[in-house]
This record gives sequence, C-alpha cells and structure tokens, in this order.
Amino acid sequence: MDSFRIPDRLVSHLPGRFGERADRRVVSLVRLHGVITPAATPVPRTVINIASLDRVLERAFAPERLAAVALQINSPGGSATQSALVADRIRGLATKRDIPVLAFCEDVAASGGYWLACAADEIYAHATSLVGSIGVVSHSFGLEGLLQRVGIERRLYTAGESKSRLDPFLPEKPEDVEWLRGLQGELHEMFQHWVLERRGERLKAGADLFTGDIWTGPKAVELGLIDGLGTPRGVLAERFPDAEITPVEARRPLLARLGLGAPAAVSAPLDVLVGAMEAADVRAHWARYGL
Repeated sequence: MDSFRIPDRLVSHLPGRFGERADRRVVSLVRLHGVITPAATPVPRTVINIASLDRVLERAFAPERLAAVALQINSPGGSATQSALVADRIRGLATKRDIPVLAFCEDVAASGGYWLACAADEIYAHATSLVGSIGVVSHSFGLEGLLQRVGIERRLYTAGESKSRLDPFLPEKPEDVEWLRGLQGELHEMFQHWVLERRGERLKAGADLFTGDIWTGPKAVELGLIDGLGTPRGVLAERFPDAEITPVEARRPLLARLGLGAPAAVSAPLDVLVGAMEAADVRAHWARYGL
C-alpha cells in the first residue's frame, strides 16, 4: 500500500501540532473585567477573583510557542486580597515561563484594577482611560433604623468584645472607626510598596501619586503610572507581528452553555436585603468613576 502524504498547502489548516508553523507564535489575551471580589456569581466573567481566574491564567501561560500574555483590564477595584492573589499568580507564571506581560487599561483601571495592571511588565491605556486611585476605601450601610421600621428584631450573641465591630445593624462606634482606619493605613502602605516595586524609576520623581486620585491616560503617562497610550490590537501587532492573538476566557457552566439558568430559590427577607446591598455595593464601585 502506498504511503499517504498530506499536501503542504493543507498542513497549515490542520489543528494541533500538525497545523503549527515553526515561526507562528501566540499571544494570550486575558480579559479581567468587573469588580474584584471573593463573592461567586452565576457568571464568573462578571467579577475578578483568584477562584475564577486561576485556571484561566494557567491556560494563558500554557502555549508552547507563547510570545507574551496580554491583560485587558476594566475594573474599578474591590478586594485588596483578591487583587494581590491574582497579581501574584500572574507574576509567578510569568517568572516560571520567562514570558513578558502587557496590561491594557480600558474604561478604568483604578484601585485594585491598577494593582492588577502593575502585575504586568508594561502598562498601556487609551487616552480616555481612568487610571490610578492608589488608596483604600471602605463603605457600608447603617441599617439599625431600617430594621426597627420594618419590624425585624435581630439578635446577636458574641464571645469577645471586638466580634461585632462595624456591624451595619448596630450604631457606629468611634473606636471601631479608628480601628478601621488603622487597617486601611496598613493596606495603603502595602499598595504603595507594590506600585514602587513594579514601576520603580518609571514613576515621576516628587509626584504625589498615593492620594487616591485618578488620572486620564496622557496624565498617567506623564506620571509614570503607565508606559504609553495604545490598544491591544495596535500595540501587540507592532510588538509581535508574527504572533496570533488568542483570547483565553473562563469556561461557562454547562447550564449557561445550554441556555438554562440556575433553578430559582426562595430567599428569606434578610437574604434579599443582603443581596440588594451587595448589588448596590458593586454598582457603587463603578459609579465612583462615572460608569
């Protein structure tokens, strides 16, 4: 029997190793969109946390002919811990593979969103992007009067005088606020250290960058918070003209892929109230930047 040979003109169209060209490299594009929070949602791609992104990042750094990883960031911030965990994971994978990482800021890369951007070796933004907000903010609601108004009695029992600090259903105490400000100061110092470590001498000397202020793209370039203005399409095409840009996203749950939602659940009144508070909290993160 004669041996079968695939024509050269068809090889490049085949999947897997048969279709790979020796000079064809890959740039993985990872979209980091949403508020940074440990809370899970039915659609993982609407929030940023290490649980939803760990495997995504692994896949992004996995290609054999990987030229770079690009991060497309659109986030008003959120959890400091989740910001640090995701950024540390990016740096760990980049160091292991010795691969450059480029970040691209969209509408906003603020607070925790800028923390993520600093995980990259280079940061770019659009002229209209909002960048920075290197600070710490905490917000809550005072609901003591609301419970009384709707006739709900809440019973709280603790062992330890500090267990109910800043409880939204209790009156605010000055000593609790002072304690919170101490925590915020520690987190702010960690944030500053991260930015200084990652941006180094690129930061404008003498500039007051850590007030929590936010800047447009051109001002961020001037201050050294980012390296230039540009979009993924333009910058990556110029830097890696021979590479194929490959989006890497979280895989949706089976029910979502079939067009079916999660079964409805009957929630207690307090659960509904907490859910509404969480939704308002997410909305507040975006609203701070007019989005």
